[in-house]
Amino acid sequence: MSANAYGWVKALHIIFVASWFAGLFYLPRLFVNLATVPSDSHAERERLLLMARKLYRFATLLMIPALALGLLLWLHFGIGKGPGQIWLHIKLTLVLGAIGYHHVCRRLLRDFEALKNRRSHQWFRVFNEGSVVLFAAITFLVVLKPAVG
Repeated sequence: MSANAYGWVKALHIIFVASWFAGLFYLPRLFVNLATVPSDSHAERERLLLMARKLYRFATLLMIPALALGLLLWLHFGIGKGPGQIWLHIKLTLVLGAIGYHHVCRRLLRDFEALKNRRSHQWFRVFNEGSVVLFAAITFLVVLKPAVG
């Protein structure tokens, strides 16, 4: 593929990654709100659950092309190949962490749906920062490409 194709793939990858993470930033915020809903407020709880379900599905749909385009950049365009490219291995480890975080959000959503959540809104506020840390670390690695060793 041409350099023009590389630019398109890279731009689309960035768009899908940023969009996926936007979902990961907001979904735990909905969990904070769900954790504070009074037990007798069924309508509010159902509204927040509906929003969380839709957001989780949408974030999943954004994650898939983000990962596929990243694989294309790595395997076809050779991003991160060659000596001194440890940054990519660290990034891929963090991407696995982001995928895990995504799936933990699904488990937490299921707990809310089954009325089994036992975590406080403060716990969800801290959990919410996990996606920010992952996004920042991945972004710094991609931009700075530090050579280690």
